[in-house]
Amino acid sequence: MIVSAKEGRRAAAAAVVAVVCALAAVPAGAQDPASGDAAVEALEREVEALRAEIEALRRELREDAAPEAEGAPGERTDEAAEEAADDRLAEVERKIDVLADEIERLRIGAAAPGAAVVAEAGESEVPRAFGLAPAASKVYRTDRGLSIGGYGEMLYERRDGPRNDRLDFLRAIVYFGYKFDDRFVFNSEIEVEHADEVFLEFAYLDWLYRPELNLRGGLVLLPMGLVNEIHEPTTFLGARRPDVEQAIIPTTWRENGFGAFGEVGPVSYRTYVVNGLNGGAFSAAGLRGGRQKGSQTLADDLAWVGRVDFDAVPGLLVGGSAYVGDSGQDLLAPGGGRIDAGTTILEGHAEWRWRGLRLRGLVARAEVDDVARLNAALGLTGAESVGEELRGHYVEAGYDLFSGRGGHASLTPYLRWEGLDTQAEVPRGFRANPANDRESLTLGLAFQPIDPIVLKLDWQDYDNSAGTGDDQLNVALGYIF
Repeated sequence: MIVSAKEGRRAAAAAVVAVVCALAAVPAGAQDPASGDAAVEALEREVEALRAEIEALRRELREDAAPEAEGAPGERTDEAAEEAADDRLAEVERKIDVLADEIERLRIGAAAPGAAVVAEAGESEVPRAFGLAPAASKVYRTDRGLSIGGYGEMLYERRDGPRNDRLDFLRAIVYFGYKFDDRFVFNSEIEVEHADEVFLEFAYLDWLYRPELNLRGGLVLLPMGLVNEIHEPTTFLGARRPDVEQAIIPTTWRENGFGAFGEVGPVSYRTYVVNGLNGGAFSAAGLRGGRQKGSQTLADDLAWVGRVDFDAVPGLLVGGSAYVGDSGQDLLAPGGGRIDAGTTILEGHAEWRWRGLRLRGLVARAEVDDVARLNAALGLTGAESVGEELRGHYVEAGYDLFSGRGGHASLTPYLRWEGLDTQAEVPRGFRANPANDRESLTLGLAFQPIDPIVLKLDWQDYDNSAGTGDDQLNVALGYIF
């Protein structure tokens, strides 16, 4: 059968359309993680080749269209067909742009083997590699050897009331990881905080046995809430982290321990045994002071923490976590006797990402036992009491105004409503400080010129039962690599 040049070009155009549509239909997480950066580079070469072929087809179609413009009706039918092909090629070019954006995101933060992605392909997804954020998970997609990543945040706070305004380089992070082979991985995070304090945020070894069961030991991030593990500035809305995930879930919370993690279908889990909190550092403001951070930790009391997430629906994550353990660490009451200070923290969370929409919600509750004796040992009286019960919750929403337009930039207005009471209940003989029962409304805007860089501006309206809440303006600059 003899095929005309015109028909051949149409067939080639149809082939290009079919190839690009097939590529665009592959979900972001469907690639074999073992292929790593090589697969991304091959995909980039394929996209460039398709772009060149489309441009050549466009030139030929334009050249053919000129002499046929004055032809017979049959020729005008051919011209209409070519115009239709031209429109279709334009649509293919749009899909190629979306695919190119996806390649960029894969380079920034591809998920590790078995990792779930909380978004649809082509949107600003947050890869979760065994409970880690994009830059923190780079080592898992390295074939072998050293991996380096990082992130940083600078925050300006303009405050009403007597408090001073502040401009602080909150943190500069470097991740060092080493992949010994397909089974053994080391990962670490070293943080310079407030420009002059150095901390080890995490440092652990993984044994990757199979998707359903893997082991981890070292200084680990506790798998609670939405921010404690995934806290890089491009992964959450707001110039400041939610207050609930600082006072009740004391972000960034890390302790020494060991445990297991894995995925079974749409269910993922992490479970660790760690050193307990130090109840001697609890306060009326919450549990944050009780973190031991891996440094010469008191381990007379151990604790268990576990988390389960369910993400069978694309873009939707639903889960919860629990922490149980004593926090007394052999602290003695004034009249004698060991203080257990049993501590339980429970939280449930949900997150939904669909196209440009981002929704989050979290509810947290903590209980501390033996607080009256703990207060006595710490010399706390009146409204200074540690809370026997702490409660908090927040809901958050944002929408990327640039969603679906192609390109790398995003512009996301957002809001967060939050309630927190760190003295929801106190022991008999003590009273709660009404200033610790507070609500806040955050209204803001996040701009990302490219995925790894974010500028956030927001205003927070604080209110409390004492009527002493202050408002503040925040500006944050963040990056990951």
